Amino acid sequence: MAVKRIDHIAIVVPDIDEAAAFYRDVLGLTLERIEHVAEQEVVVAFFPTGDSEVELLQPTTADSGVARFLEKRGPGIHHLCLEVEDICRTLADLKARGVELINEEPLQGSGGKKMAFIHPRSTYGVLVELYELPRRPRGLDRLALEVRALRAGVSGFWEALRTAPPIEQPNGNGKGITLKAEGDIIPEG
Repeated sequence: MAVKRIDHIAIVVPDIDEAAAFYRDVLGLTLERIEHVAEQEVVVAFFPTGDSEVELLQPTTADSGVARFLEKRGPGIHHLCLEVEDICRTLADLKARGVELINEEPLQGSGGKKMAFIHPRSTYGVLVELYELPRRPRGLDRLALEVRALRAGVSGFWEALRTAPPIEQPNGNGKGITLKAEGDIIPEG
């Protein structure tokens, strides 16, 4: 089993707006988006943190699994999600080792993700979700890296131009021409 990274930590909350205000305003995390996930009967707020996310879950029905969790245990960490290279192989390996699985076959998630859960009885009380993200075509990762580098270079170039002091350039008659930054007023004369 090859775990690539922690994808997200999900926290159940009774009021997503109140909880989001804490993570945004107090901890300084950026709220990327809020989604209604009908099949899971939750509203999810996504806060990217480095290569992972903090996800806040608020149940939308009184009888969903997340609602029962909240009623029984109160607000807190609901599950830990790990990204794996090959979810089918991982599930087979776990099953062969006697690990209790909630899903013996992966479920299809949004955006082409494959996901499955390991029962907390096998993980010392923590619900563990496994993700396999869709594979991108070969070379796409390199292209994405090049695009980010290009954007950073262009952004740095424009920032340098914007903040550069005026430059004196001699012209044909021995007088200098002063180049001004955008918005500066050039005196006549």
